[in-house]
Amino acid sequence: MAVAAYAALLSLKHDFDNIQHPVRRHRLHVDTDRIQSWQEKVEFLLEFLEVHSQSKSQEIEDLARQIAVVAVEADDVIDRHVVDQLCEGSQDESHDLAALSSFCQDIDKIIEKIDGITQDLMMIKEKWGDNVQEKNSAVSVPVSSRTLPSGGNDTMVGFEEGLLQIMDVLTSDESNLQILPIVGMGGIGKTTLARNVFNNPYIINRFDILTWITISQEYSMKEILLGLLNDGSIKERAEIEELEALLYQRLFGRKYLIVMDDIWSIKVWDDLKKFFPDNRNGSRIMMTTRLTNVAVSLGTLEPYSMDFLDYDKSWNLLCEKVFGEKSCPYPELEGIGKDIAKGCKGLPLALVVIGGLLANSNMQREYWVSIARNVNSFANSQDNEHCLKILLLSYNNLSIHLKLCFLYMRAFPEDHEINVSKLIKSWIAQGFIKPVRGKSLDEVAKKYLKDLVDRNMILIHKWTRRGKMKTCSIHDLLRDLCLKEFERENLFSVSKVEHIELSGKFKNYVCCLCSHPYPKERIHLQAVLVGSRSAPSSPLVCEACRVMHPNLIRLRWVKVINHVHGFSGENFPQHTRLRCLTIKASREGQGDWAEAKFVFPCTISLLWNLQILVLDLEYSYSHPLVLPFEIWEMPQLMRLSVGGFSLRDPHMHQLEITLENLSVLSTRTFKCSEEVIKRMPNLKKLRSSYSNGLVKDSHYSLCNLAQLNKLASLYLEHYSLSEGIAFPTSLEKLTLSRCSIPWEEMTIIGSSLPNLEVLELKHPTFQGAEWNLVEEEFLRLRVLSISGCKLVSWRVESNHFPKLERLFLEDMHDLKEIPSSIGDIATLVSIHLDTCGNSVLHSAMQMLNEQVDYGNEFELLINGEDIYSLILGEGKDMGWWNPDDDDH
Repeated sequence: MAVAAYAALLSLKHDFDNIQHPVRRHRLHVDTDRIQSWQEKVEFLLEFLEVHSQSKSQEIEDLARQIAVVAVEADDVIDRHVVDQLCEGSQDESHDLAALSSFCQDIDKIIEKIDGITQDLMMIKEKWGDNVQEKNSAVSVPVSSRTLPSGGNDTMVGFEEGLLQIMDVLTSDESNLQILPIVGMGGIGKTTLARNVFNNPYIINRFDILTWITISQEYSMKEILLGLLNDGSIKERAEIEELEALLYQRLFGRKYLIVMDDIWSIKVWDDLKKFFPDNRNGSRIMMTTRLTNVAVSLGTLEPYSMDFLDYDKSWNLLCEKVFGEKSCPYPELEGIGKDIAKGCKGLPLALVVIGGLLANSNMQREYWVSIARNVNSFANSQDNEHCLKILLLSYNNLSIHLKLCFLYMRAFPEDHEINVSKLIKSWIAQGFIKPVRGKSLDEVAKKYLKDLVDRNMILIHKWTRRGKMKTCSIHDLLRDLCLKEFERENLFSVSKVEHIELSGKFKNYVCCLCSHPYPKERIHLQAVLVGSRSAPSSPLVCEACRVMHPNLIRLRWVKVINHVHGFSGENFPQHTRLRCLTIKASREGQGDWAEAKFVFPCTISLLWNLQILVLDLEYSYSHPLVLPFEIWEMPQLMRLSVGGFSLRDPHMHQLEITLENLSVLSTRTFKCSEEVIKRMPNLKKLRSSYSNGLVKDSHYSLCNLAQLNKLASLYLEHYSLSEGIAFPTSLEKLTLSRCSIPWEEMTIIGSSLPNLEVLELKHPTFQGAEWNLVEEEFLRLRVLSISGCKLVSWRVESNHFPKLERLFLEDMHDLKEIPSSIGDIATLVSIHLDTCGNSVLHSAMQMLNEQVDYGNEFELLINGEDIYSLILGEGKDMGWWNPDDDDH
């Protein structure tokens, strides 16, 4: 329940931050002293949960449950009073005083309850001191000598190459003490691999001392030292200082191999490293850990990272566990068995657990079929908790803020590849990200994601061209764990249903919990939720989610609204809980846009929690759409994606409100006035499109753009760079789509943007067909993409793009060739070509031939096909390909 309490307190903290913003104080009647006192108490409870969330104390668990209930109640109090005041506005003095008095009374009741909980917490701290967690956790440290790893039968299937690679490292000629970490998620086979290395006769004969010790999460330094010494004559009553001296003396001058299994923190190594002498005789220390950051910090060698088994190796391991051989002697079971192996998703732990069940099944086909239908349930069943316990170690090691974000992964379907940007947006919209001074919520959320990736709880599938995380996923067994822990933590008790009522019909129906498509014929189930009395009906919930979560009463975020007709302020959603609103609207039928009364309501500012606003709709430049002035009264906005709308200039008589949280803006005909620029000082990503008739208007000049000194990504469409532009030096990515670009402007871009890593030119209009680069241009550019360009001659030297890694060319029919000097760039790893002329293809093939001859890793993709792999797969010589041959 601690995670649920933490989530509720975080939501409350966000409310406090919103209330105390100057624009809110201007419109609300609140007692700032009471709010400040309230906020301090909430901060105390947050800190307590962060420190003691892993406590096994029933007292702490009971208090966490009370915290969750009170925090939800407090959230409702704030929302009710704020909404009433925002909707009614300031009236006569007596009415305003009555509203303030009512608010204060409700606050005092909540504070009284929080004070009671705080007193109970202080009594616990006084009773146990600062060791609440330790007082309720048994310290268990399995340690061992050389003999333990030889016990048991750890089948080594699929990691033979890794075994040889690690043995080569351990027995290399390097005389200095070296530390080799093995890293990977729980159950991926780290210990098995290390054990097979440790027990290999070749390794045994190369070292004087071999010792294996398992550290685990909770450890005793004395127990570790006794395990490393492995000397029965040493009494357990010996002092730690004596044990430390004995260990150093035993290892000094001898060639040793120490295996430290299951390392969870850097601290244990910091405590031990001074007792391992560097004898300069080839001694080695091998460690296993689930944490990438620990592996990188501890190792003197690059960590050996373990990956999932492929399909064939998974099948071989399953057969070895079931039949004792790498094949299936029962033809009638082979097809089902291969489906089971595939369902384990390459995780050795799952294969071993399932293999044990199948081995004892008397080879009954019906039983095999039942397992194939739900591999995860059998692997994590209560009757066979080995798998679940191993994965729980990783979950229990997470800080409470990471647990909260990890548990949200249950919202995505099994085997779903998740867009990282969508995940980050979801965490923020749910209120799961704790504000950090000096950092945006987006930055903090990305740090959370990186921490979960480093702990091998979340897997990265794809990377962007800039080397940033693009899509991710979670292993099925971890998702199953996620579902169990989500229910155990009772997180639904702190999520509130907020229905968005819009006129017009919905085109698409999706479950508001799992996002699965919802059959139109089943929409009568839409009122299954309780606690949404403010709306005539509740969000759609699929039958599976209804059964799984019968006690659901609150959900904080409705993600997508598909709206057909225009709307006005009368039917705009007035539900102020909303943190993220996405409206996909289109106009049915044909007709003049002037007839479409599409009005964006000024009541948008009443959505005082709204952080993300996305309007995805058809628009016409001949009939522009404009956002209301009130958009400038929403300081909590972080992302504003309104491509069909333009921003009004801020009212000069308005409060000078700064949208300090706004980091992403997508709009039409962005006016780069000083007044606008100073109101969005932390903008990091800007996208704007223009019409050809507007770019000559001085009001739309981008000469002030350089003042956005935190801007990292810029996308411009239909803009003429000759009309004046000043790029900020902070730019890392620049995309110019259908822009008019003088060649001298390209020189300015290449020489004045020292941080530029990605340049995309989409259907540009160049003044001339020849591009001649000069010295000191594009010194940090890693990705260059050009498409639909009339470029004919391109003159490049290898020192012009010294860090170029990837080149993308599309629809380049006029280009004579790719300059040969491009192939001489040492960092180049791939060229991607799509619908280019034969001369371009021919020059790319020549580069591929040269790279292969040099033994370099190089990727050439033509129309999506990996040419090198295609050639090798057909067993052909590299010189076979002729781009002028119609057969190719």
